[in-house]
Amino acid sequence: MGLIIKAISTKKELKEFIKFPDRLYSGNKLYVPAIHSNELLTLSFDKNPAFEFCRAKYWLAYDNGEIVGRIAGIINDRYNEKHNIKYARFGWLDFVNDKKVLMLLFQAARQWALSENMEYLHGPLGFSSFDASGILIGGFDEMSTSFAHYNFPYYSKLIEEFGYKKDVDWVEYNIKVPEYVPEKFVVGAELIKKRYNLHSASLKNKKDILKYADDIFKLINNEYKDIYAFSQLSKKQIMALKKQFALFLRPEYISIVLNSTNEVVAFGITMPSLAQAQQKAKGKLFPFGFIHIMNALKKNNTVEALLIAVKKDYQNKGVNGIIFTDIMSAYIKNGINNFESTREMENNVKINNLWNKFEYRQHKRTRCYIKQL
Repeated sequence: MGLIIKAISTKKELKEFIKFPDRLYSGNKLYVPAIHSNELLTLSFDKNPAFEFCRAKYWLAYDNGEIVGRIAGIINDRYNEKHNIKYARFGWLDFVNDKKVLMLLFQAARQWALSENMEYLHGPLGFSSFDASGILIGGFDEMSTSFAHYNFPYYSKLIEEFGYKKDVDWVEYNIKVPEYVPEKFVVGAELIKKRYNLHSASLKNKKDILKYADDIFKLINNEYKDIYAFSQLSKKQIMALKKQFALFLRPEYISIVLNSTNEVVAFGITMPSLAQAQQKAKGKLFPFGFIHIMNALKKNNTVEALLIAVKKDYQNKGVNGIIFTDIMSAYIKNGINNFESTREMENNVKINNLWNKFEYRQHKRTRCYIKQL
């Protein structure tokens, strides 16, 4: 039978596509399995709202009947139309250490992209910025965060051998939570509030958070619009994201900053790390995976950043100080000593400079590649 590539055509094959990395990284203590049910929703044409403006195709590579690689091809028409480009994306890329396997995967994605009149192939990227993206090129001795994707060091080497070049890099930081909230943070936050007539939303439960959700996503669409690979979220996508993340939210780890008319002008959303819980769950929420997730939400020493945004009119005015002052006391109270930033553009100086006030280290780097077809 030998080495072959096959486009996915059944739900059984899609489930095999989803589970392949779990076998590839079996025994690896740094790999964090994605939740299979969430992956199934994302990749299903009839479940993911992104398919209102995206097209996709998935392939599995087999060697004598055994799965040895996977890749997704995605075209985000909304993103292409906005930027007047013809880009296809590749994502969900995993493969054994064999150049021939990667060649088959890239050939399949390339031929499909050409048949759809695309001019470039870039990735790894998903349907939206909420999907895992990038190839890890630094930090192979660090555990992946909850919603990121770990990979072996040979990935980047083989990808580059096929002529793919760096398009952008993302970096990640580990920040040590101080033993107490610095007084200058507290004083500074109060001064900023008075100067610009701002206040922090009272968040006692998830209902308090969700009542601001639409304004938060509106701010995301406005302030993230020029971020690499971001495309505006639709109403259906927003509804799906609310449902997906509602379970994981803890009010004390979230800050929402309002102006005098109670308009959301900034927010920071962090959550307890689920990485170790997902390892214990092995990709399955039931029967016991859900218990591991709930335990991690209640007792943890690490939090991860999900989202942060400040309305343009309030940027460079110290509003970030309000956000960190709001949530830092909760970290200290609950025994949190590690803060994991999720992937940030390497040239996003405004965000990167936030960590200079703390003990920190830049410990991971991830790359998005591009190649003209």
